[in-house]
Amino acid sequence: MSRKIHLALHPYGVGGPGQHGLWKDPSIAKNASIDIRYYIEQAQAAEHALFDALFIVDSQFINATYPPHYLNRLEPLTLLSAVATHTTHVGLVGTASSTYNSPFNLARRFASLDHISGGRAGWNVVTSFDTGTSRNYGLDEHLDYATRYGRALEAVQVIRGLWDSYEDDAFPADVERGVFLDPEKLHALNHVGEHFRVAGPLNLSRSPQGQPVIFQAGVSEEGRNLAAQVAEGIYAPGGSFEEAKAYYADIKRRTAAAGRNPDHIKIFIHGGPVVRGTDSDAERRAREIFDEDNDFDASLALLGRAFGAHDFSQYDLDAPFPDVAHLAERGGRTGAAKIIERARAGGLTLRQVVQTFQEYRRSPFVGAPGTVADTIERWFAAGTFDGINLAFRNNEDLTWFVDSVVPLLQERGLFRTEYTGSTLREHLGLPFPVNRHTRERNLVGA
Repeated sequence: MSRKIHLALHPYGVGGPGQHGLWKDPSIAKNASIDIRYYIEQAQAAEHALFDALFIVDSQFINATYPPHYLNRLEPLTLLSAVATHTTHVGLVGTASSTYNSPFNLARRFASLDHISGGRAGWNVVTSFDTGTSRNYGLDEHLDYATRYGRALEAVQVIRGLWDSYEDDAFPADVERGVFLDPEKLHALNHVGEHFRVAGPLNLSRSPQGQPVIFQAGVSEEGRNLAAQVAEGIYAPGGSFEEAKAYYADIKRRTAAAGRNPDHIKIFIHGGPVVRGTDSDAERRAREIFDEDNDFDASLALLGRAFGAHDFSQYDLDAPFPDVAHLAERGGRTGAAKIIERARAGGLTLRQVVQTFQEYRRSPFVGAPGTVADTIERWFAAGTFDGINLAFRNNEDLTWFVDSVVPLLQERGLFRTEYTGSTLREHLGLPFPVNRHTRERNLVGA
């Protein structure tokens, strides 16, 4: 099989959504989410296993009910710049909002990470899920969907333009001629658009991979269309086999309709493998993890996040699910709509809706090494993903996967046995982006 599976590692620190009890695990340092040594160790483990990337999520609003990892964590690009100096191959993907950052600042920060890492940077473009973020940036309310996604598209276009400020041979540094810069190879942007006015140029040259890789997590219609237009990697919602396959086909179709090669967008599903020596031992471990996190009050608080961090504790738990659809218009609209539809269709109370969050949902990747490898191979061959964004409970669970499942995938020709390149683009099999000014110059010359 010519296609290879891509694997990324997504560290949770002391516990993200649905991991309310992780901080209690004796193997997890209570300050893991702010300890750079934790992230360095995670990145080195991923690199030892030949993974494609380390993935760091982020948000910029909290209240006291948020998951432990969200309450106290490092800023992604600062974190990844430190990790870059302790790794040599693994990709480094950081999350940053196009809604609450200026394009020039983002372009410079990610290009800097790309240079520091030798061409291993990726930007996970988000439009900011939490509506409360607006108040941290001097705005009375969160921008609406259309504005956020229009701004995101323009931001990516501007940033890519800034990354092409210098052509690849702009710095001859010719001592004999006394020429450091070829000024004809430096280009201002002079962008004037609906959301941004950016003159440029960026004061940083292109990296060994040309430009950082663009990731995105498109679930809504707007998100899927944005992904099809600009993304090179996608963090997909996953779900059942049928849901993952339908999402994969939809994104590939939209990408082709946008005039792009569908092979140039890599779709990662979320995966939380649980591996042990036997299927029964793995099932037992998966249930243990679920039971450690199954807290009603935490689930009630998590429900509120889809509705602008709304406080559902103020309602009668045994009354019908409240009419709160308006609270999600500018936030987690897609997820909130599914919750409301389920509540209305089933005539559910608030308590019953929360209990649906507490239902045990078995990961498809649970079992003995051979069982998990078989499932991964079947899903991959059927066109449900190009890669898996892996999350593990702790290092023991990571080690089980790396030591017992990865070798099976390698034996089957599904996963690399060595790095054949040094950049994230090379790991993902993505083309090197030709500088737009060089391309235009070559077209004129032809």
